[in-house]
Amino acid sequence: FKGCGAFTGEMAVEQMKDLKIEWCLIGHSERREYFKEDDELLATKLKYILDAGMKCVFCIGEKLPEREKGLEATMAVCISQLEQIKGLLDPAKVVIAYEPVWAIGTGVTATAQQAQETHAEIRKWIAENVSPECAEGIRIQYGGSANAKNAPELSACPDIDGFLVGGASLKPEFVDIVAAISAAK
Repeated sequence: FKGCGAFTGEMAVEQMKDLKIEWCLIGHSERREYFKEDDELLATKLKYILDAGMKCVFCIGEKLPEREKGLEATMAVCISQLEQIKGLLDPAKVVIAYEPVWAIGTGVTATAQQAQETHAEIRKWIAENVSPECAEGIRIQYGGSANAKNAPELSACPDIDGFLVGGASLKPEFVDIVAAISAAK
């Protein structure tokens, strides 16, 4: 994220721009966990990405122990992940992807009610800590094992603006996920 150089295995913003890539994704739980990318580093990366003229999907989400403690504990994690980037939240350039870590790749998904209440609380926090206009305009996608079976119900939730689809994007059912969100929004 600091320009081109000897960063084997990484992708520089400048390389992405040369390839005409407009969007990138940061903050995924796997990067946070395995590569120790913390909130401060991710804020630095997001600023660099936006300053370079790119757009970004920024992932947030809680692990199972937090979810089991309820919405307040879930939101404490999400807020800590958003706090350092709140000044960078521009609905035209940043999409939030809420991915409950406990649901990624497990086949287990948050219920539509859990996903909606979390998305609504994230939007409320943005309204109170950034601006109501930002909260209204920013897209908040759901990314915890979205699939053809749960996409219609999740798509009907007012605060779920789309999906960040992982494994299901490689399967024929992907077209059904796209159809579900297209019909609802």
